[in-house]
Amino acid sequence: MSADFQELLFVISEALVTDELAALKFLTLEHIPMKKLEAIQEPKTFLEVLQEKDLIEVGNLFFLKELLYLINRIDLLAGQLGSSREEMERELQIPGRAKVSEYRKLLYGIADNLAPDDVKSMKFLLQERIPKTKLQNDASMLKVFLEMERNGIIKDGDLVMLKDILKRFRADLKKRIVAYEEKQKENKSKEELCYPVPVSGHPSVQGAERQTLHLETYKMEHIPHGYCLILNNYKFKNPCENREGTLKDGEAVKRVFQWLQFVTVEHMNLEAEQMYAKVKEYSKKDHGNMDCFVCFVFSHGEKDKISGVDGEFVNIEDLVSCFSGSNCPSLAGKPKLFFIQACQGSGSHPAVTVAGDFPEHLETDTLPFSIPDRADILVGTATVEGYECYRSGDTGSVYIQCLCDKMELLCPLHKDLMTILTEVNKEVGEKVLNGWKQMPKIQSTLRKQLIFK
Repeated sequence: MSADFQELLFVISEALVTDELAALKFLTLEHIPMKKLEAIQEPKTFLEVLQEKDLIEVGNLFFLKELLYLINRIDLLAGQLGSSREEMERELQIPGRAKVSEYRKLLYGIADNLAPDDVKSMKFLLQERIPKTKLQNDASMLKVFLEMERNGIIKDGDLVMLKDILKRFRADLKKRIVAYEEKQKENKSKEELCYPVPVSGHPSVQGAERQTLHLETYKMEHIPHGYCLILNNYKFKNPCENREGTLKDGEAVKRVFQWLQFVTVEHMNLEAEQMYAKVKEYSKKDHGNMDCFVCFVFSHGEKDKISGVDGEFVNIEDLVSCFSGSNCPSLAGKPKLFFIQACQGSGSHPAVTVAGDFPEHLETDTLPFSIPDRADILVGTATVEGYECYRSGDTGSVYIQCLCDKMELLCPLHKDLMTILTEVNKEVGEKVLNGWKQMPKIQSTLRKQLIFK
């Protein structure tokens, strides 16, 4: 990375003060996990994290320009980044250009317009909903909003409580929320796909013009929610096939799913028969007081198969079939999730800093894998059939690390699993890995939305 670029970021970081850093962290909550943001104490570290997350890079500083524009640091926008208020206003009118959500900008704008006495009133009215330790005199309005989100008091699409509070002393800001909600409804109606009902002679469909879909949500009411089983193959009988970096994946999954209140268990270096036996063992457990089952498998692979450390293979379908309704009745009607970090095909990729998850010799004529025709099962694979997936010896695999980051980021916002996995597909698909690309795949027979709580 060029010295000029680093010097530019250093100059900007030196010009930012504490309150501005807090604002920048708040505005990036949809892109950086809250836990990571909370650890940031200096503007320099914040800019380093933006680089780490590929949100800014040499030749692409739009996100930084947007952030500086939103916190009204036009001097830095113009003096250091060669832009202007007028240019940003034009740019942000382009659909899809803005990276900061309208919801996040709304909350930031409200916080910025509240006088000190207004903030005191807000804290007083929230005393029954938020621990008083989080409402101390030094707690800024942005921190209060974060606590409201953590406690489920507000979220995008549900600002009823905030409107109810603001109408008591800042009716003008309540009107701003109402205008935002009306605009969101208008945008949604424009984007909404209308599915025409087929014309038939049956009276129940005659005259019908469109069909509205209302998705149910799986119940997530038990603690723990279920088992998170991790099968992590690192050391192979052929040392040349050892999977450096896979321990980082195991650590990331354990961190996230323990946080999501799952019983998390990791088994290392299993042969193919042992992998199948371990999955079958968990399918025979009583899951009656649990909501869900999650299984991660990290290994080498071929199309529709995963390798044990002995070089033998187990079929993905055989693992998944252990959790069909008939084989695991205590999980019938409940979601069963499988995430596979393993190649699903051949091809070559130079093992420099990024390694391919595939053994030396690969077959290319096997049929593509498809999940069994059973309900409530999701299989997420790191790559589509016929292609490799990539792993860093230092930081872990691209797919699993991105998945864990997105879950930490979006679960607190009550986003459903399919939305999270689509975000993973988007981010992984945009990366260029030493000149190569990777595209994860989702296969699902889930019948409802799955929201981790």
